Amino acid sequence: MGLLRILFDFFYKKNNKTIEEKEKKMKYLVVGLGNIGPEYECTRHNIGFMIIDHIAKGLTVSFEDRRYGYVGKCRVKNAEMILLKPTTYMNLSGNAVRYWLQKENIPIERLIVICDDISLPLGKIRIRPQGSDGGHNGLKHIASVIGSQQYVRLKFGVGNNFPKGNQIEYVLGKFDEDELTAISSRLEIAADAVKTFCLSGVTMAMNQYNK
Repeated sequence: MGLLRILFDFFYKKNNKTIEEKEKKMKYLVVGLGNIGPEYECTRHNIGFMIIDHIAKGLTVSFEDRRYGYVGKCRVKNAEMILLKPTTYMNLSGNAVRYWLQKENIPIERLIVICDDISLPLGKIRIRPQGSDGGHNGLKHIASVIGSQQYVRLKFGVGNNFPKGNQIEYVLGKFDEDELTAISSRLEIAADAVKTFCLSGVTMAMNQYNK
């Protein structure tokens, strides 16, 4: 009887550990970068927030005001996604990313950060498995806080139609009506790209959406 109990405990704990590890592997942190406050709504720098909101709307996700950010949780097939809109403002985004990676016990390879990119034409999507911050203050702070640039990022083009020296005013400026119309369908494609990453990995997402 004692031996049977030992064997039962061994296989029970082993199976539970396997399940826990499997669940850990299926959890992803999806971060959209932006600034909080009505004055920043629909600005180019807030495209990360807009894409997160689009994902949430499609999956009927509601957000809670939690530490360092607005957080919503959802599941797509076998992938659990933690949607995060940091409330730290752009330049301190890393604080929110580090906290929620640790809190949810998510490895860095299952993090995807969504941000604007002035080097890409309006609406163009570029997924990268790693890389430099490219002068983006949000990405720069994330790398400095988590100590790595080895995380996936989805960059959404906002164009660069601004005079030299006016970059800050441009990215903090609001999309005009024509631009909003132009990117409306691209928000859905960006949302699909995030889901593809969570379900099939970064290589598959890059092959499908870096076009």
